[in-house]
Amino acid sequence: MTEAYMNDRDPLESIASNVETIIRELASAGGLSAGQLLVIGVSTSEVLGQRIGTAGTLDAAERIFAGVETVRKEIGFHPVYQCCEHLNRALVIEQPVAERFGLELVSAVPIPKAGGSMAAFAYRTLPGACLVETVAAHAGIDIGDTLIGMHLKRVAVPVRPSIKSIGSAHVTMAFTRPKLIGGIRAVYELDGAAAEQASGTCD
Repeated sequence: MTEAYMNDRDPLESIASNVETIIRELASAGGLSAGQLLVIGVSTSEVLGQRIGTAGTLDAAERIFAGVETVRKEIGFHPVYQCCEHLNRALVIEQPVAERFGLELVSAVPIPKAGGSMAAFAYRTLPGACLVETVAAHAGIDIGDTLIGMHLKRVAVPVRPSIKSIGSAHVTMAFTRPKLIGGIRAVYELDGAAAEQASGTCD
């Protein structure tokens, strides 16, 4: 452990509440709602101030999970926990949710040394947990620079959290929006002007 970690009175104490805060900020910024997917990538090693993949801890994973669950119960989104690269960044999700979204299941049991502590804890805690190969999530939070972009819908819109780190782990997060298609004549909201323009011809 780092000296800073050892000297902290309780380095895990604020994790759950800080995770609650940043998820609420993301939900507010991106309109995260019931039934949508939130992908969560976590390096618990980085939370403790260590290099990713070297010092994972289920204690930190438990605190992060608790923070996610508090907000999930309020909003109703579906959390999806990303595994580490040893499981090709597969994801832990509840099987009924995976089936609802038509996701492809893969076979493995994440453990701290192959999957990561966060995914291992989630797999053992989420009811009916399974692994899927990939998702296209509506929003995501990355704690420790684990690279969750491959599992976000297009187009990602970064959100700057008020809390920049969980423990010692850098935090990034984003929501997604539909692609804006078309050129200079395209409009994106149906107001009075847009309705008048829509009545014109194009072909």
